[in-house]
Amino acid sequence: MGQKINPVGFRTGITEGWSSRWFAPKKLFGELLVEDQKIREFVDERLNRKPPYAAVARTEIERTREELKVILHTARPGVVIGPKGAEVDKLRDALEELTRRKVKVEIAEIGNPDRDAKLVAEGIAEQLKKRASFRRVLKQKAEGAMNAGALGIKIQISGRIGGAEIARVEKHISGSIPLHTLQASISYGLVHCETPYGVIGIKVWIYRGLYADLDAAAEAAGAGRAPRRPRRR
Repeated sequence: MGQKINPVGFRTGITEGWSSRWFAPKKLFGELLVEDQKIREFVDERLNRKPPYAAVARTEIERTREELKVILHTARPGVVIGPKGAEVDKLRDALEELTRRKVKVEIAEIGNPDRDAKLVAEGIAEQLKKRASFRRVLKQKAEGAMNAGALGIKIQISGRIGGAEIARVEKHISGSIPLHTLQASISYGLVHCETPYGVIGIKVWIYRGLYADLDAAAEAAGAGRAPRRPRRR
């Protein structure tokens, strides 16, 4: 029973930061919260559901009195920015029309998409839509994540897998996934794959190492030394 908590919510405010960073009085809080959700749904529909797919994993929102800042974490920043910044300008104008506020859009590149659970789940969904063998897809994605430096990965798909009459759950686990360890960096992604025979839910957990080891590796890389791979615990 203890494994059913959302890994992101479990760590938010302790070892993970908030995806929305702003303060509002009580009267405005609900309105701004709904607006944040509308922004995320708009970005997902525009950049992830239509070609060319931009592989946006998450959207962070910051607010000040004068400005609304939207930070997009993507594996394909060139697609989001477009030639001479044309696409990002169109996106900013669309967000300003949606929110009626001054919007600033920033792009953050995801250096290793094979270690991002949302992007791995999106890749599995694309393969399942093409009627690929789910066992082969899960094995390939798990091997790709482990080869990219992940210490563990768990993939769970549920629904009418392969068009079967009875829905079921299938899992693939490689390495270790310490879900109860708050100091463990767990990337979590949930994607709904719409197929002709029903919706298939895809959940992915990727263990990237302890936060202390990841911070040390980032500092070593910044200092010009080769980052060390986190040790298995």
